[in-house]
Amino acid sequence: MTATDPRESVHKRRPTMGRVPNVTRADAPSFLRNPLAFVAARWTPDPRIVRRAALTALVMSVVIVVTGGAVRLTGSGLGCPTWPKCTEDSLHNTAEMGVHGYIEFGNRLLTYVLCAAVGWAIVAARSQKPYRRSLTRLGWAQFWVVMGNAVLGGIVVLVGLNPYTVAAHFLLSSALIAVATVMWQRTREGDAEPRPLVGKAVVQLVWFLVAASALLIAVGTVVTGAGPHAGDSSEVARMPVDWETVAKLHAVLAWIVVTLTFALWFVLKAVDAPQGPLARTRELFVILLAQGVIGYVQYFTDLPEVLVGAHMFGSCVMWIWVLRVLLSLRERPEAAPQPQAVPAQEPAASASIAGPR
Repeated sequence: MTATDPRESVHKRRPTMGRVPNVTRADAPSFLRNPLAFVAARWTPDPRIVRRAALTALVMSVVIVVTGGAVRLTGSGLGCPTWPKCTEDSLHNTAEMGVHGYIEFGNRLLTYVLCAAVGWAIVAARSQKPYRRSLTRLGWAQFWVVMGNAVLGGIVVLVGLNPYTVAAHFLLSSALIAVATVMWQRTREGDAEPRPLVGKAVVQLVWFLVAASALLIAVGTVVTGAGPHAGDSSEVARMPVDWETVAKLHAVLAWIVVTLTFALWFVLKAVDAPQGPLARTRELFVILLAQGVIGYVQYFTDLPEVLVGAHMFGSCVMWIWVLRVLLSLRERPEAAPQPQAVPAQEPAASASIAGPR
């Protein structure tokens, strides 16, 4: 009998992944009737997997906004002149369409990546044990927003980049980011009733901040719709307003958001608020300062495309952190497990069964 090196038992560990159950042909009808329930019955993801799936969906919702901005800033908005095909005869772009066709079609392909990320978040949330209906609904909400925005994106192309449809396309993307942010936050919380960490006056101040930030984003779409970046190499219709005047209004709203954020930080310090809301507010203040620097530099340097794209990315990050500040004002611990009733014992069928043996 040979001796075993004790080091082998330390370094050679069994794999931690659970056994994957066999799937037979008999399981096919069950899978076709309800594939999510079928997967959930056979797989329980680690909570970290659910959090990463939700974060992936959030990251992709930002990526699709940035790449959509790249389509506009490179003049590739009509690189594929029709929808859902790229041309009347081709589903994808052709070499004759040049770089604009590649950029526009590439952005369309990223929509499928976004759908896959959102689908993965839905599957992971549905399979988590115990089942959390609120989490799954947030995943499905993202799915339907993505579908609606895909259709709206096609309408944007079919109407020749009408600036109002382009603005609606961006605002719907902001709504997607909001839902994805809430889902990501909820994956790190329990399902108990939320407990406020600050007073009602602070919550009202934060809601003012959220409203001002949403208005800031909306006015930003007007600046873009009236500004020089049309989204196509040819001239397209612009919003009939003076874009410099709207840009100044946008700057005023930005300063209002900065002021509200600083006031919120001061109030949180004064009431000795928990570290969570303080940290999120401090991070938001830094993001706003960086976003303001980019905004002023792009304005005084005649709107270079790189800085405009960076400003769009900063807008997404700012919106995420505004929502994180709002969500940090309460905590949701794990819900207490519900006591299960112990089933009553059935009476014996006969005295011979009930009696001692």
